[in-house]
Amino acid sequence: MSTELSKGRTVGDAPTLRVHLWLESGGGMVFGLGRVQLLDLVRRLGSLNKAAKELGMSYRAAWGRIKRTEEALGESLLAKASGRKGYELTPLAEALLRDFALWHQEVESFALERAKVRLPWDIKPFAEDAARKS
Repeated sequence: MSTELSKGRTVGDAPTLRVHLWLESGGGMVFGLGRVQLLDLVRRLGSLNKAAKELGMSYRAAWGRIKRTEEALGESLLAKASGRKGYELTPLAEALLRDFALWHQEVESFALERAKVRLPWDIKPFAEDAARKS
């Protein structure tokens, strides 16, 4: 016996859809939002050490995360910055950041669409909720 859920039962604020995606290989994380944050900070700050500190982790932990992803890809994500200390992102890392963001957006859009069909709430996307709170 199937029971249909009726729409419009939201009391108070409508729930916000949150989607956390990551990729694993051999039981360990290879890439996810944490790696995105780390690489984005390296790009902006030009330093893995500064990026690690910004995220509240040790340089060794940050380096280990980058290395695990590089091993899974078989290519480097960071290159020594020319003419100075620090790092810059390789073209692969730049593409990975762009494509992961697009993939995440596509999955989130699909999840929101299906949640609106399947669930009894008027569900909001995370970006809309975050913009409203700021």
